[in-house]
Amino acid sequence: MSFLNIFGIKTKPKAPWSKFYKNDEMKMKVPEGSIYEFMTSTVSCHSNTVAYNYFGHMVTYKDFVKQIDAAAKSFRCQGIRKGDVVTICMPNTPEGIISFYALNKIGAIANMIHPLSSEQEIKNYLISTHSVMLVMIDLCYEKVADVIKETDVYKTIVVSAGNSMSIFMKLGYIVTKSRKIKKPRFKGEYIYWNDFLRKGSMYHGKIQFETDKDSPAVILHSGGTTGIPKGIVLSNGNFNSLAMQIKLVLKRIEEGDVVLAIMPIFHGFGLGVSIHGPLYLGMTLNLLPQFDAKKFDKLLEKNKPQVIAGVPTLYEALLNSNNDKLDLSCLKYVVCGGDSLTVQLAKKVNDFLKVHNCNEKIMQGYGMTESVGATALACDDYNIEGSIGIPFPGDYFKIVIPHTQEEAPVGEIGEICVCGPTVMMGYLDNEKETNEVLQVHSDGNVWLHTGDLGYMDKNGVIFYQSRLKRMIVSSGYNVYPQQIENVIEEHEAVLKCTVIGIPHSYKIQVAKAIIVLKNDYTDSLSIKKSIKEHCEKNLSKFSLPYEYEFRKSLPKTLIGKVDFRKLSEESEEE
Repeated sequence: MSFLNIFGIKTKPKAPWSKFYKNDEMKMKVPEGSIYEFMTSTVSCHSNTVAYNYFGHMVTYKDFVKQIDAAAKSFRCQGIRKGDVVTICMPNTPEGIISFYALNKIGAIANMIHPLSSEQEIKNYLISTHSVMLVMIDLCYEKVADVIKETDVYKTIVVSAGNSMSIFMKLGYIVTKSRKIKKPRFKGEYIYWNDFLRKGSMYHGKIQFETDKDSPAVILHSGGTTGIPKGIVLSNGNFNSLAMQIKLVLKRIEEGDVVLAIMPIFHGFGLGVSIHGPLYLGMTLNLLPQFDAKKFDKLLEKNKPQVIAGVPTLYEALLNSNNDKLDLSCLKYVVCGGDSLTVQLAKKVNDFLKVHNCNEKIMQGYGMTESVGATALACDDYNIEGSIGIPFPGDYFKIVIPHTQEEAPVGEIGEICVCGPTVMMGYLDNEKETNEVLQVHSDGNVWLHTGDLGYMDKNGVIFYQSRLKRMIVSSGYNVYPQQIENVIEEHEAVLKCTVIGIPHSYKIQVAKAIIVLKNDYTDSLSIKKSIKEHCEKNLSKFSLPYEYEFRKSLPKTLIGKVDFRKLSEESEEE
């Protein structure tokens, strides 16, 4: 696994947003050392602070580091060496996070995958990354059992979701769920987590290996700019830079503040923003392996977090809460990322927050897995309606004319390009696609071509529009789906709208609006007429939807994004 060391700013790009930062913040440098070293470097300042809370089981930073060190010994005892790839197939449990840091300590590479992946997907992930070990939630056993022998994996560590729960929660989990899970016969290639740790206690060899900021540390998986799943290789420096940027941007964070760790650890936004950044800052993670939309208000009521970071569907669930007594005055930051936040949804969330005693506003972030999930945020003084804010300190953005490296004029829509310390090392074993998205521009810097459309105003504030592939070209006009979605969601009857492009005999493509109505409204000719009239009043003629479809809900991906690909496929079948 080798990549050219082409990162670092060669020529400083224009940064009209720099006035929002102090001068020394813009000079941020990539921290040296490993992810493990960076996180533990601050532990002495908050060793007795709770690092994580998992269903009532609370562990301090001091004990959390001991757990990581014990797991590192166990991985070494099982034969893991520096540079080996170990797959972590876990939801947000302590064991998944402990494994992540333990592997980093010994110089191994963590390959993070979704536990709900199919049998074939898991097999492909294991083979493509050359994984030699698997840390797996026991729910995945039946999917793994038939394919594991076709991979290089020689040992599978099996973890129960109830393993780290408080005693009463654990008993409840065993009675209600654990008994129903088919488990492997433990001999040779399988080992329970607790047995894995016990064996490691007898290891007395070398544990920590020197790892630099430019070494590969993590492999995440994403469809990227083409929609085809790829392994995204991220370095120690990528993750540590993001953690430092979070500290510089979220200035009101204090030691012991609680963050709801809802976004999954196999997602860049989850692992970087909800786990590594908060741990570096001495925050307390409230670990949630599964999100229950119907109980979200109760979760907030019980845990009183200072920070929530989630995708738009999480906030849609919050709006459906009828809990009038919910007090959200505890919140300092309400962050939305992972998918596009429409102006109308943001307004609804802000109104909800205000009614429930919170003076904060939802902040839209922007990033890709190729840049550890976050590179910009609409925060505090630069939380402009409809924007994704400004780049994090150390990151640079520019807007180029699509399919070129030529910079677009201020205010003109083009492709968003990102340069900075969180940009990936490259796609795993895929030089062709790496070179397509990581391009050296005339300034000598490497720019990530995101495949996203947006524009930048004169102050450097960025406004996201849509995926380049989502842009609809109708009779030669560029039609932007999010603009239509924003207008339709202004209608009093509409809860959610998604716009896709469908083929047309002579216009080539036209827009189709797929609409979810609020509970108080039903699909009728009068509602459809009202929405059409609203669009005719607020959209240019070439942007008007050609078709309107009403649904009870929209299909979602495994991490809660609207599944545009599935909608397009269904439309093509029709």
